[in-house]
Amino acid sequence: MRHRVKRNKLNRYASHRKALVKNIARSVFEEGSIVTTTVKAKVARTLVEKIITKAKKANAAENPVRKMALSREINKNFNDRKLVDKIVNEIAPKYQDRNGGYTRILKIGFRRGDASEMSLFQLLPVDEK
Repeated sequence: MRHRVKRNKLNRYASHRKALVKNIARSVFEEGSIVTTTVKAKVARTLVEKIITKAKKANAAENPVRKMALSREINKNFNDRKLVDKIVNEIAPKYQDRNGGYTRILKIGFRRGDASEMSLFQLLPVDEK
């Protein structure tokens, strides 16, 4: 029985899956959008949304200790302080008045080699709501 089993394993062991999701999230934050399979995009969406939410809290924090703590939590995923600064200072302020839904997945067709469904996984532009 699969009661309360929510995670999609992507046919990978745990450490490989975590690395894959973190790499997809890193690419989305660096590039703004990537092309990947629909299933991988849906799995990575949760991490990207949580990171943006933490970055919004860090950006709005008046207490510098709280801001540093939240930035370090984000840094646990990437181990790259320049990327964390970009997320907290450039990306998060754009979504300050938005309550979730920072990404979208647009299906673009099927991959020629194995017919996997491909999608464009991107951060939403600021003007859309």
